[in-house]
Amino acid sequence: MKYIIVQTTTNNIKEAKKIAKILLEKKLAACIHLSAVDSLYTWNNEFCEEVEYLLNIKTKKENFKKIKRKIKELHSYDVPEIISLKIDNISKDYKDFIEENC
Repeated sequence: MKYIIVQTTTNNIKEAKKIAKILLEKKLAACIHLSAVDSLYTWNNEFCEEVEYLLNIKTKKENFKKIKRKIKELHSYDVPEIISLKIDNISKDYKDFIEENC
């Protein structure tokens, strides 16, 4: 079994919590860390700086497509960040936790 962290950001805490809650309720994620981050980026050739909310979604690799669809469905951004990071090393206890909750 392969495990990943899916990341997305939003500028709305309510939206971030809604996405997290739905992914957890649908057993697509075992745990989601939510934190405020300072984001700097360009959009439409303009420099942007704002506080966003980063979701680190711990899950099985097989859930990525479903998570991506659900984020696109719920997200207010035209182009939401949806990336996955491979987990190379994981403790047996945390692996078991993901297995039990996804």
